[in-house]
Amino acid sequence: MTLDLPPVVVVTGPTASGKTSVAIELCDAFLGEVVNADSMQVYRFMDIGTAKPNVEDRARIPHHLIDIVNPDADYSAGRYAVDARRAAAEIHGRGRIVFLVGGTGLYIRAFLDGLIDVGGADPVLRESLELEQAEAADAGNPGLLHQRLAQIDPEAAQKIHPNDQRRLVRALEIRSVAGASASELRDRHSFSDRPYRVLHLALDPDKDELDRRIDRRCADMVQAGLLREVRALRRRGYTSQLRPMRAIGYRHINPVVDGSDTLANATLAMQRDTRRFAKRQRTWLRAVPEVVYVDPSRVGRLHEAVGEFLDGAGPRK
Repeated sequence: MTLDLPPVVVVTGPTASGKTSVAIELCDAFLGEVVNADSMQVYRFMDIGTAKPNVEDRARIPHHLIDIVNPDADYSAGRYAVDARRAAAEIHGRGRIVFLVGGTGLYIRAFLDGLIDVGGADPVLRESLELEQAEAADAGNPGLLHQRLAQIDPEAAQKIHPNDQRRLVRALEIRSVAGASASELRDRHSFSDRPYRVLHLALDPDKDELDRRIDRRCADMVQAGLLREVRALRRRGYTSQLRPMRAIGYRHINPVVDGSDTLANATLAMQRDTRRFAKRQRTWLRAVPEVVYVDPSRVGRLHEAVGEFLDGAGPRK
């Protein structure tokens, strides 16, 4: 580590692993401020389903990049990287510590390492690809775009589900706009634009315990009024087709609002899909170098790791 670089402590981990409470304690102990790294918490009016820190915690510790855009805004990882680095510079300028907190791996990577420059979007090409996909699906070939991507960028195709139209279209758009596949661009970039000294903490509860936390959190969200929140969003004009409204929780409750599902069924599906999402988050973390895994119940170990890092010694395994 280069000790003259400004320090950043990442607090990540799968959903429901306890990131918010741990970050609050660490910020209290080390004069820190939170920079949100959850892609859903940037949206206003979406509080319960995104598990935002409560009013008391946000009053106790400064939080940045929460409630900054409306749900119909086109907010990207590139925009996040600019906003988050600006917030970090202001925090460091006050002589305080940046705690990057959240479970969105792409946002964390964009903040720490920078993003690939693929040029501007091509809305005409994007619309053409979406139309082509719709026509292919109607003709009985819903895997058309995935098949095409597999031919020109097999690595990207392996990572994108055949039904994930948004990411398929984006990968094909990158190829056309940048003249290279996303995989080639990643290799060239190497994600080496790192202006920080980083401690990457990953909260790692026992799987059975995490599953229990997830089931309890989903039930608590429903009890706290997630249905009411989704109804309020719909009254504001935010349709079920918006990207944030297709996120876990919101996509499960929207059919209840429409009268095509029950709250009990939606809750069970939300719990199941959240457990699957947590598994994907853990898989992503396994590929991140230099991650320090910590049981969230070991508060003393967390404080010790951060203290050693800020002193320049780095955490001891």
